[in-house]
Amino acid sequence: METILSQINTHEVLQLIVAMVLGGVIGFERELAGKDPSLRTFSLICMGSCLFSILSVHIGVLTQPADPGRIAAQIVSGIGFLGAGAIFRRKEAVAGLTTAAMMWVTAAIGMAVGFNHIGLAISATVIAFCAIYFFLLIHHILRKTPLHPEHPENLINKPSVKGKK
Repeated sequence: METILSQINTHEVLQLIVAMVLGGVIGFERELAGKDPSLRTFSLICMGSCLFSILSVHIGVLTQPADPGRIAAQIVSGIGFLGAGAIFRRKEAVAGLTTAAMMWVTAAIGMAVGFNHIGLAISATVIAFCAIYFFLLIHHILRKTPLHPEHPENLINKPSVKGKK
């Protein structure tokens, strides 16, 4: 009879830790922005996706002819459902789209770690983190141009949308 400690696979534990850290990097941006969900949630999304991916590989090996892609597909739809909960409409705007997209990317990063594509996961994390800040900078620059609808000059005489159907 095996002991519990002999059943622990150190490589898989390291995969979970790497996924948790990479998810934390993505969640760090939300934490700095003071937005929810943030650091803990993104770490858990990434680690959970990694765990499901590891399990799908095991199930595919142990129960032939099983398709490990079936669990992976459910991660994608499950995170889509979770992300949909982060999206809501306020008056004239939709909020939460960036957070939902970040959840989806974070789940994909966790899946990459779980399927043992660590380099891809690290690259995706760095690219996503840089893209978040690069496009935030572009967003701020564009808002300062007179052509942007939210430029202060355009908001002064903007007609009210109340009563509009």
